[in-house]
Amino acid sequence: MHDSTTTLCLLFPGLFDRPLTAVFDLPNASSDGGAVLLGAADRRLGLIPRLAAALVDDRQAGKVRHGLAELLGQRLYGLALGYEDANDAARLADDPIHKLLLGRDPIQGAALASQPTLSRFENDVTLGELLRLGEALFETVLERHRKRRRKVRRITVDLDVTDDPTHGAQQLAFFNGFYDTWCYLPLLAFLTFDREAEQYLFAAVLRPGNAPTHAGALTLLKRIVGPLQQRFPCARIRVRLDAGFAEPELFEFLDAVGVEYVVAIAKHKVLERQAELDLIIARALSEATGRTAQVYTDFVHAAGTWDRARRVVCKAEVVRLEGRAPKLNPRFVVTNFKGTSQRIYERVYCPRGDAENRIKELFDVALDRTSCSRFLANQFRVLLAAAAYALLQELRPAARGPRHRLGASAGRHAATRPAQDRRAGDRLRASARAAPACPRRSRSATAGARLRSAAAPVPAEVHRTTDIVRPADNRTGRSLPELLVRRRGASRSRPGGAHAHAHRGPRTAPQPPPPRLTRSQARRRRLHEWVWLTVSAPM
Repeated sequence: MHDSTTTLCLLFPGLFDRPLTAVFDLPNASSDGGAVLLGAADRRLGLIPRLAAALVDDRQAGKVRHGLAELLGQRLYGLALGYEDANDAARLADDPIHKLLLGRDPIQGAALASQPTLSRFENDVTLGELLRLGEALFETVLERHRKRRRKVRRITVDLDVTDDPTHGAQQLAFFNGFYDTWCYLPLLAFLTFDREAEQYLFAAVLRPGNAPTHAGALTLLKRIVGPLQQRFPCARIRVRLDAGFAEPELFEFLDAVGVEYVVAIAKHKVLERQAELDLIIARALSEATGRTAQVYTDFVHAAGTWDRARRVVCKAEVVRLEGRAPKLNPRFVVTNFKGTSQRIYERVYCPRGDAENRIKELFDVALDRTSCSRFLANQFRVLLAAAAYALLQELRPAARGPRHRLGASAGRHAATRPAQDRRAGDRLRASARAAPACPRRSRSATAGARLRSAAAPVPAEVHRTTDIVRPADNRTGRSLPELLVRRRGASRSRPGGAHAHAHRGPRTAPQPPPPRLTRSQARRRRLHEWVWLTVSAPM
């Protein structure tokens, strides 16, 4: 490797007059040490084997060097770690961590697939394989949460559309007047269980740039409602949709299968006449208080294309901003379940906007890298990005604990910065010694301990050789490794065996229990444990 030399006097004039030489020639080193957590997450989720089973390998067996599961895993791990293109395969082919993830010897194992091999792999997928891949992703996510949640009272389904700008001659890339660009329009679907803050991605469908918002939504709902009702028979299923999805056929289907729904509809003259009185009241309240005012009401409405009359919840709002004239902002949603108008709109419908944050996170795992000329190859790339995001979402519960509940925007760094959060400098070496026994850790041990227990044996033992700083606990002064060891049986087991009581000193007064940590202190302590357990010092 060539030396990279720079003269320090250019950066710090007047301080040094000698050049600085940086040589990156440490053998068997990798900057993706945190990727071992992704491997453990996949072994728990079983995602890559299911996706690989949906593909058909029609290559000549005698000429195959990389199996479909290996190619699929190489792309998924690369996307989760921030390597967006197959071009990165050239410098990652001999990376020891990436070889370890795919079951190869990290030091003496054969190199991974090259960029041309991965490009052929992405462009050889067929329509039937894409359908099976989508079903495998949905079934994997569903089965994982069926095992995770024994009792589910409510499952919320959110569908949303985003734009994926294109800059070439991709198939079915059209100009969209709303987004003012040539693009694709992916349709993304999420699941929420009860009152959990997390929204789990389970489907990603690439659509042409001129597709209407509702295109494909009814077909997707027909394919998922049955399995959801079968896997969770005691749970109520609720669907939340934007105004672009409000179609008569969709309402008829949701009523027929007994699914709750709250769907926005676009305003028109008939609905605005229904809200005239409420807008007058809202305007009076706004003038009296000098602030934005809302009035919630509901009424029964039957559009000409509907098969029946349905309940419509109205939010009559007058928006008042400083330096601007008051603005009328009536909003309408159609629903089929009971509840006050304000609760339905604010607590049921409005939280669907959090799906926008999940979509932003998806762009961090290369959802928009649809640069292939074939539309089916770009759909395959979208599914790969969705599968990589599912792996990252599997890390979140392990990182924050099985019963720890966070807010809607907390604890999401595990997927919003895929390259930075899972890269740590590691050096690997082979060893004939057995791995040291690890004592049981406390329940507060985070993702490193939980996911590491699911790791399969590897041909070479991995040792972290970089020294790291172990922060001490502020309350006891002891280091975190000492605090992580469970001391449940320490009072009963004494050194010296059965005759240890003869050597005991005078009886001392029992020590008072340690004070309970506040919520912020506990969160900070878990963060320190996560850093110590999973990430070593950067190279």
